[in-house]
Amino acid sequence: MNQLHNIDLKLLRIFMTIVKCNGFSAAQAALNVSQSTISEQMTSLETRLGVKLCERGRSGFRLTEHGAATYEAAQRLLLAVDTFCMDTSALKRHISGRLYLGIIDNTVTDSGSVLSRTLRQFVSLGHDVQLDIYIGTPAELEERVLDGRLHVAIGHFPFEVAGLAYTQVYDEEDRLYCSCYHPLFNNQAEGDGLIAAVRDSQIVARGFLQQRDLQLLKSGSAAATVDNVEAQAILILTGAYIGFLPIHYARQWVDSGHMRQIVPQQFGSKWPFSSVTKRTATQPTILRVFMESLMSNCNPTLA
Repeated sequence: MNQLHNIDLKLLRIFMTIVKCNGFSAAQAALNVSQSTISEQMTSLETRLGVKLCERGRSGFRLTEHGAATYEAAQRLLLAVDTFCMDTSALKRHISGRLYLGIIDNTVTDSGSVLSRTLRQFVSLGHDVQLDIYIGTPAELEERVLDGRLHVAIGHFPFEVAGLAYTQVYDEEDRLYCSCYHPLFNNQAEGDGLIAAVRDSQIVARGFLQQRDLQLLKSGSAAATVDNVEAQAILILTGAYIGFLPIHYARQWVDSGHMRQIVPQQFGSKWPFSSVTKRTATQPTILRVFMESLMSNCNPTLA
């Protein structure tokens, strides 16, 4: 064997499994292949090496002298290969620099968000990196990713912008809320009566979701418009408006009795949160490693 190829490494691993199982029959379960396939693979390896590695037959399984020497050499070789893979993996992840990350406002209370887990994993790898986090509206985040001020942003983006790549990472649920100062808080009406009362209420809507909010409430216009969740909550808490809030964000006021959901089975949605990056042939290493961490937390089987 003058040169080592991937097939040789595969055959050597099979050979080592056979030796550890002390025979072809016992190795079938470990390798999940038939005994005839194992025999063919061993014949291929012996042909590649030019020596007989083992005796197999009615007398049982036994390594030849060449087989024993090959087994010891294979152990050293495969350990070196595995060490090489780990070393190069570590080198690939030894990065430095600043990651510019954008986030939509008020997601910190969302236990369903993958961002906290991703950042914890990312910084725990010991990278020589700095994080620069910008909080903004979806439109601001998209603009900053497009012009290069951000590497990546995570949020709800109702419309996709040309030149950007979107990847869904998790969902956020919202519901319609009123405060304890609003007439709907103690309204005992049901069915059409309650729906009519909702429609007659003043609505505060987030600018980037205004059309969606108004369509759900079958209303023609909003009495107030805001560009972030905190402003939305402030106006709802006045008792003058009703509006949609993420469930995780509104929970603190619901638990304290200052807010309640209105017809949750009808007025609520689940909205996709996505990562957005600039479409480009190559990504900076720091961004590529962050995206690997992000996607592994979105898909635990990849972690």
